[in-house]
Amino acid sequence: MLLPALALLALFHFYPIWGVLIAFKDYSPLKGLAGSPWVGLDNFRRFFDSPNALLIIRNTLFIAVGKIVFGQLVAVLFSLMLNEVRIYLFKRAVQTATTLPHFLSWVIIGGIMVQILSTSGPVNRLLGMVGIPPIRFLGNPSIFPWTLIFSEVWKEFGFGAVIYLAALTAINPELYEAAAVDGAGRFARLIHITLPGIRPTIILMACLSLGGILNAGFEQVLVLYNPVVYKTGDIIDTFVFRVGLVGQGGLPDYSLGTAVGLFKSGIGFFLIMLSYWLADRFANYRIF
Repeated sequence: MLLPALALLALFHFYPIWGVLIAFKDYSPLKGLAGSPWVGLDNFRRFFDSPNALLIIRNTLFIAVGKIVFGQLVAVLFSLMLNEVRIYLFKRAVQTATTLPHFLSWVIIGGIMVQILSTSGPVNRLLGMVGIPPIRFLGNPSIFPWTLIFSEVWKEFGFGAVIYLAALTAINPELYEAAAVDGAGRFARLIHITLPGIRPTIILMACLSLGGILNAGFEQVLVLYNPVVYKTGDIIDTFVFRVGLVGQGGLPDYSLGTAVGLFKSGIGFFLIMLSYWLADRFANYRIF
């Protein structure tokens, strides 16, 4: 029964690892992987000697950290507010409406964002009604990273809140009853019972997010960015795609793209190990 699954795993996950050798060669499709000459670490040196290295690493970290911080904060606050709603149908309708964007692809969400954030879109029309001049959300390098962060938060906060709502149901109701008898108000119960009750879940989700910190959202950035905002919007994944597959003013540079992708995978592996250790240390979470 396991043989088909193991065959697929070997074919699509282990066999392609052979391709990382391109990062250490001056790869030419005409010569093939075996015939291309070895260049050692030259492709890595080319990347780190170029001005793009610091730029895309900085952009990746800024966008990824912003998504983690604001995503966690909004999801926790939303789950706490929704938990206080006592009208069941209204609660379910709000939860469904806020969870729905998670299941839409960035191709669809990107099209919606381009329309509503254009200079003649509804957002800028609302800003114009209060005297604020049009803002180029997708064409201003200083604003574009924040557009990426908050559009990601809008898309995912409803789905993230599901985890915290599940954690809230695990809190013993007798604690609230005892606190109410002692005269504790809603805010006091929130501070002393609710937040401590979901604190392990918050720590666990934050630690696990660290493992994917270099995944700043390839599909989202690819759909929304343009050459005007490369300076602040280009991340490692889009750089690899553009250099390694599309090419910049010439033929695609497969070797450089593979080297950058391998660098990202190495850092990502270290961060996953670190996040697993932090989850075990602060949230008592272990797989093995």
